[in-house]
Amino acid sequence: MIIEVIGTTLNDVKEAELYGANRVELCQSMSEDGLTPSYGLIKSAVESVNIPINVMVRPHDDSFVYDGNDLKVMCEDIRMIKKIGANGIVIGPLTKEGTIDEAALQALLNEADGLEVTFHRAFDFVKDQQEALATILKYKQVTTILTAGGNGPAAEFVSNLAKLVEQTKDTHLTIMPGHGLRVDDLAEFYQVVKPNALHFGTGARIGHTFANGMSEEKLRQIRELLM
Repeated sequence: MIIEVIGTTLNDVKEAELYGANRVELCQSMSEDGLTPSYGLIKSAVESVNIPINVMVRPHDDSFVYDGNDLKVMCEDIRMIKKIGANGIVIGPLTKEGTIDEAALQALLNEADGLEVTFHRAFDFVKDQQEALATILKYKQVTTILTAGGNGPAAEFVSNLAKLVEQTKDTHLTIMPGHGLRVDDLAEFYQVVKPNALHFGTGARIGHTFANGMSEEKLRQIRELLM
């Protein structure tokens, strides 16, 4: 079981490792649902801990639709992330029509050769998740989909998440449920969905807010429930 947490500062990253998280999704600007962090933070994070650091590559919060200039910036970010030595990247390009932007995805994957790739919650904003899943399955470099199963908290889409997990169990893809997960209802959620990875944002923090640091108690409870 992989327990991934969102980290937005170097303190977050260090606490995540100390309190037992298996991996960090590194990003900044959570008021904008996460943007690409600074190179200084990426470098400091990679050098400070032994757990994998996967870096958000998202240049703006306007949408998940990226033009040529956006892609130029994203590709440069990926080159630097790779040079710094991070474990992977977190991306999610869509078309205006709400489908996976395969041309943009391929361009980003070309730069990401050798990095682990997660397709982020842009997946929850596509017009048809089954169609999007079939598209992503064509790309072996993408090993994880972070999803709530729909446009809302993961607890509201338990049946869809269970279906997605079942559909990908014999593939190269891991479905990693995330968004709004809390310790209180985690046991029942886990028993129904049966994922191999879970993603926590404020659910792993003191007071359920990004304004506070990681909660040692919450991460302990999460580990005990899942391990």
